[in-house]
Amino acid sequence: MDCFNSNLKSGLKSIFLLGLMSLICTGIGAQTYPKAPVRVIIPFPVGGGVDVAGRILAQRLSEALAKPFVVDNRGGANGNIGTEMVSKSPNDGMTLLFTGAGFVINPSLYKKIPYDPIKEFEPISLMALGPNVLVVHPSLAVHSVQDLIALAKAQPGRIGFAGSGNGSTPHLAGVLFNNLADTQLIHIPYRGSGPAINGIVAGEVPVMFLPAINAGPLIASGRLRGLAVTSKDRLSSLPELPTVASSGLTGYESSQWYGLLAPNGTANEVLNILNKQVRTIMQTAEMQLRMKNDGLIPIGSSREQFATHIKTEIDKWAKVIASSGATVD
Repeated sequence: MDCFNSNLKSGLKSIFLLGLMSLICTGIGAQTYPKAPVRVIIPFPVGGGVDVAGRILAQRLSEALAKPFVVDNRGGANGNIGTEMVSKSPNDGMTLLFTGAGFVINPSLYKKIPYDPIKEFEPISLMALGPNVLVVHPSLAVHSVQDLIALAKAQPGRIGFAGSGNGSTPHLAGVLFNNLADTQLIHIPYRGSGPAINGIVAGEVPVMFLPAINAGPLIASGRLRGLAVTSKDRLSSLPELPTVASSGLTGYESSQWYGLLAPNGTANEVLNILNKQVRTIMQTAEMQLRMKNDGLIPIGSSREQFATHIKTEIDKWAKVIASSGATVD
């Protein structure tokens, strides 16, 4: 009988240990994402604001999850080409989309887009907000918003501003400026922010509403002259610049944003792991300082907050685009 009890206890102990190991292994398995390098598609060319922000986040995710998050730039059609690629990718968490405001602008700008921004994507986290900076080439003899307005009115239809494609935030920032200032600055579209930045630095175009993340070094080096920021408040990274609104265009405000998404149907477990990591990354003192120094407003939102932001932005830009008449076939 004692032998039986001893064997029974030994057997029960073995079963308990096996069960415990199973639970532990299940827990470990849940945290093994990703098991291979993750492709992060940025639907814009190298060098623009979305690209710069996306590469910062991809590097931090690589460090946090111990697997490479590899950036793949697939620019074109104001982000539609790369975005469509992600919408048609497997929903296993191995292909992600890092994008910006074009994601919510395109549904109103294009007569038809090859994806549904609400139904075909899972929001992960809104990383940061990024206002633009109204900059001019040093060869343009203006030093303030009012100087630019005066010159534009004296030369209607003759002063161009660079944009990263029709319907991009730099383009619509210029449209809003024209509407409020009653000017006729002419949009000169480039294939992305990177080429547009190269264009204004080279003096091909004298004006641009440049993403703040790109503006600081170019202003500091004297290659561009900053006139004002497009945010509601001044930026700590460029404290010497007033806002466009405070420079005479009351109500003017235009900002970019940066966020991470996955194809629809991606497992909640994967989405939650990614959201937790983005939020943790954005809360670090190092990232808070870096974002602010780059002229960005760090966020690191919940999945639900990002979903609400997307829907709100789609409605907002639909009204702006309708009033401007901007369209792309």
